[in-house]
Amino acid sequence: MDWGNVTAEDLIDALREVDWSSPPRPLSEFFSRFTIPRSTAKWNSRLKCNLYYYRTNYFIMIVFILGLGFLRRPLAIVAAILTALSIALLNDSFAGTFNEKVTRTVRQFSPHLAAKMRPPLTPVIRGRPSAKRSIHICGRPRWVFVLIFSSVSFFLWYVSCGLLTVLWAIAIGLLATILHASFRTPNLKARLNTFREEFRAVWRNYSEL
Repeated sequence: MDWGNVTAEDLIDALREVDWSSPPRPLSEFFSRFTIPRSTAKWNSRLKCNLYYYRTNYFIMIVFILGLGFLRRPLAIVAAILTALSIALLNDSFAGTFNEKVTRTVRQFSPHLAAKMRPPLTPVIRGRPSAKRSIHICGRPRWVFVLIFSSVSFFLWYVSCGLLTVLWAIAIGLLATILHASFRTPNLKARLNTFREEFRAVWRNYSEL
């Protein structure tokens, strides 16, 4: 893949649809080799490639930095968890996995309630869905839970007086992410992973025809 031709919108869509349940890359690989990009085009391509390939590592690093900033603020830690959860639910794969685990847990205690948590069926016309199937959690649209978690987290940020702390922590986490993605040399494994993701995307689009 030529990451120089990938727009920021395409990268955001890929991060939203890709599976985030994969384990993070080993630290020996994450801190392996750093070089200065030779040009702006090289830097642009490297930044997008590393953001996609090390996405789980960057997410954990930002959460870890947030945790260090809130060791003395229990409410802020809960707010950080809810904020991370609301952001993670924007990813299709994570939202689907989260819905399955919640439904499976509820089914163990109340099968009748679990049956009510099923998402509505999408109408099918001529063997194909009439519209793109939206993501539901516990039978409700995804945005309902994102709004609830975001509202509760914002209230906890306000009560704990940790809003300024979280802004500094997020700024430091984003700066560390950009610096690492800018100077970490993409290896062959990252390129092969990119080709595999491309094949999966093409196959998924083919299977939906």
